[in-house]
Amino acid sequence: MKKFFINTYGCQMNVHESEKLAGILHQRGYVQANSNEDADVILLNTCCIRETAETRVLGNLGIIKKIKEKRPEVIVGICGCMPQKPGSAQMLRKRCPFINIIFGTHNMYRLGEYLDRVERGEKVLEIWDSEGKIETSPILREQGAHAWVNIMYGCDNFCSYCIVPYVRGRERSRDFNEIVTEVRALVESGYKEITLLGQNVNSYGGGSPQFGKLLRALTAFDGEYRIKFMTSHPKDFTEDVAEAMASSEKIANYVHLPVQAGSDRILKLMNRKYTSAEYLEKIKIIRSFIPDVGISSDIMIGFPTETEEDYLCSEELVKEVKYNNLFTFIYSRRSGTVADKMDGQVDIATKTDRIERLIKLQFEIGNELAKSYVGNKYRVLCGDVVDGVGYGKSSCDKSISFAADESKKGKFIDVKIIQAKNNKLIGEIC
Repeated sequence: MKKFFINTYGCQMNVHESEKLAGILHQRGYVQANSNEDADVILLNTCCIRETAETRVLGNLGIIKKIKEKRPEVIVGICGCMPQKPGSAQMLRKRCPFINIIFGTHNMYRLGEYLDRVERGEKVLEIWDSEGKIETSPILREQGAHAWVNIMYGCDNFCSYCIVPYVRGRERSRDFNEIVTEVRALVESGYKEITLLGQNVNSYGGGSPQFGKLLRALTAFDGEYRIKFMTSHPKDFTEDVAEAMASSEKIANYVHLPVQAGSDRILKLMNRKYTSAEYLEKIKIIRSFIPDVGISSDIMIGFPTETEEDYLCSEELVKEVKYNNLFTFIYSRRSGTVADKMDGQVDIATKTDRIERLIKLQFEIGNELAKSYVGNKYRVLCGDVVDGVGYGKSSCDKSISFAADESKKGKFIDVKIIQAKNNKLIGEIC
């Protein structure tokens, strides 16, 4: 029996796309291998949003080259964002001639066809397909309580630092009824947490009120389950979405709302299309509907021309919002973006100093918040149990550990917080 192994880089979007690639291979009779060494087909589903992901891909290709030398019959394919960058696919073909298939983000559903062509002795390099086309692929999901569902693809925002619109194309939304049918089937199959995916879910179907309507439609099924979504763009997050979230316990009380910077000058250079005051107003609206909402964000450090004053604006915003979680990144130049050509690139020492200060600040805020949760009760989805300890998340995305046995895995349980230790919440089943 032939085996496959998929190496996935980047975000949950890529994780779910790897499930689709696995579905195609499974439909053709392949089973999943435990490693690249055991596989007959090796795929690298890549991400080029940050330089570190590309570096990892190139490093792993060196390892895979040795496998190919020992077993020339192994089929090696690389797909996703990285080949979609202008000139990147040609670079990969020249640098790694042992790769059999190179394809992009728009034509992943054609993997089966590409395998047939390789078996006929061809080498395949096909990047762009019809950008407006959304094809349905079989999906081989991992066993467990969690499932991911794409509701849209691409992005129209063209933030000056971001390469996504260039490698994933413009926004395309899936059919409303198709999404509802897929989510209903997942709920009936026993999945407990379903995350809706899109580069900017709030612009689904052209924007408000379509996303709010979709959220409400997905709460109509029997049983206990939770709907989450990511990622939201602050400029498109509207009151009707907060209202929809508050209308049902089946929608998680959690929003990931990336601010990227606290300085209005930097936000304008980033082409984010909102000010810090407008962002804070969105936070206020969300909390007015959902007082116990969990909010997380992204902040980028060291964007071109960022001054100490600009950085301190980000610190002040973080202090005001008091995020549950904050994902911090050092700005990384991406060729093909507007920011890559900007003057005033910030040196690495300054970036490192600022990000370390921001991480320290968020750690202190996290500790303060964690202590305030002691004594609270939460409905928690137990995702895993290891050595008698259960790990799960509340509706507002608080990570909690508690004593549990295997019977609790994949189930919703009530947990009371009894201790907060270094940002970590420890509870007991009640």
